[in-house]
Amino acid sequence: MKRAIVVPAMVAGAPLDELKQWLAITTSGDDALLSGLVHGALDMCEAFTGQMPLEALCEEMLPASALWQGLKTRPVQAIAGIEGVLPDAVRFPLASHLYAMDLDTDGGARVRLLQHIGTGRMAVRFTAGMAATWSGLPESLRQGILRLAAHHYSMRSNEAAESAPPAAVAALWRPWRRLRLI
Repeated sequence: MKRAIVVPAMVAGAPLDELKQWLAITTSGDDALLSGLVHGALDMCEAFTGQMPLEALCEEMLPASALWQGLKTRPVQAIAGIEGVLPDAVRFPLASHLYAMDLDTDGGARVRLLQHIGTGRMAVRFTAGMAATWSGLPESLRQGILRLAAHHYSMRSNEAAESAPPAAVAALWRPWRRLRLI
């Protein structure tokens, strides 16, 4: 999967404030580091659960095909549009009558071309995430993200620190884990 985050989830407000409260940090000197740790914890949460926690604008590159192709990122909230991508990376928007899209009830999405577009790839831009805001996330996911970010903050100078989420974090995220057969 070639996915790019076009507009990442916002972590500057409530997530950063909660992490700073968890760590008893009252100054803004480490805000950039802490924001990066929250983004890393969000990525690890997605890798563990199979679901993007906070909404972000994403893009996946797919082969231009008339066959249905599923997006790898879940849960997809909306598909914003599709562009054709030429071999020299020049893009052109596709009119809506040139493609079909389908959003599944389980958070999946799939697309296909209805007409040949003269290129080998297409870029699908979409919004994905379990919640639009930090407060909309289930408590166990929020707590796991905060604990993981705090863990990485406290272990930042320990080169032998384990990269896997601590058992307490995994226990908080396990009920949200989605496994897919490939």
